[in-house]
Amino acid sequence: MRHDLAGKTMEQLLDLFRQYLNHNLIRITLSGAVDPCEAEKAKIRPVLIRDRLLFQETLYRGNQVFHTNLEADQMADRLAAGMGKQFRQAQIDCAEELVTVLVSKKGKVTVRRKHKNIAVQQGGRVSDMTHDRSKKYILKEGEPVDFLVHLGVQTPDGRIVKARYDKFRQINRYLEFIEDILDKLPSDRPIRIVDFGCGRSYLTFAMYYYLHTLLGKDIRVTGLDLKEDVIRECNALADKLGYEKLNFEQGDISHYQGADRVDMVVSLHACDKATDYALEKAVKWGAKVILAVPCCQHELNGQIRCDILQPILKYGVIRERMAALITDALRADLLEQQGYNTQILEFIDMEHTPKNLMIRAVKGKGMRPRQSSIDKVTEFLQVDPALKELL
Repeated sequence: MRHDLAGKTMEQLLDLFRQYLNHNLIRITLSGAVDPCEAEKAKIRPVLIRDRLLFQETLYRGNQVFHTNLEADQMADRLAAGMGKQFRQAQIDCAEELVTVLVSKKGKVTVRRKHKNIAVQQGGRVSDMTHDRSKKYILKEGEPVDFLVHLGVQTPDGRIVKARYDKFRQINRYLEFIEDILDKLPSDRPIRIVDFGCGRSYLTFAMYYYLHTLLGKDIRVTGLDLKEDVIRECNALADKLGYEKLNFEQGDISHYQGADRVDMVVSLHACDKATDYALEKAVKWGAKVILAVPCCQHELNGQIRCDILQPILKYGVIRERMAALITDALRADLLEQQGYNTQILEFIDMEHTPKNLMIRAVKGKGMRPRQSSIDKVTEFLQVDPALKELL
């Protein structure tokens, strides 16, 4: 339900946003979308473009992202007008305060302020406002993290091992994806997470450290993998680090029966149909969040039969890549059919690995499973995706 705010309330919001739209702003995050199809969330940060202070809005709509740069007064107008119509919550993170703005369905505005107990840098400027800014990681260089040191990504004094810098970037990119869906996870009970095909578990340890150690969330994480020696090593490291609610089990994804309810399912580089089994488990558990980076999508490569596309498909490497992309697109569409808001995102730069796509699916609040035209696609290509049969 959209709600037009009264004139006095609109002026209150305008004054509030104008107060914080300056060089001390770190970010503004808008959430609580009124219509997720129109806009799911938005983030605003200050940027310096040709020595001019502007504010960049990043608007998320489905699998699309839109950027708009505006001056302070224009951005204040845009934010005030959007509250109640597009979003019901704004969180303003600035140098000295954390401010939460809530708009009820009846148009009532509530403002909560929390003072930060941190020292402001000289001159009051704490955010990097360069348009093409250097990357600010969740896990920072120069600050030692226990699991990164043990896994050989960092030295004991926090320096990143040069040969492992790509792994460090990948870990931080993964944590950014998790950061984006934090509000989808339960806050009134322990969060249950299963990581299928965890391997050496760099990212499993990163997820546990971020959610439990940094954010203080009550979580229980299980990693599953086929390799007995890998599971033994991961459990030993978890014990050594004191990660009490992180454990690893040996087993096959398709036969896993170790949980009745799971809030988030992760499947990173599970090979071929193993990704489909992980997605099936997630859907049947009703998981709120799914993060999957598929690997070695061989299934459709051997199935595709299409005379119209034969001049293209006759080239082996082209056929392989097209089959992988089609596999993931069909998986995403099948998840949407089950009531998930689904995106396909770049996980890490193509130059580092060709297996760089992540399927991120978030259970839609009150969404009904929708019908898709997937049957026409599978008939055209003469393919039978495993996930379609599993679901």
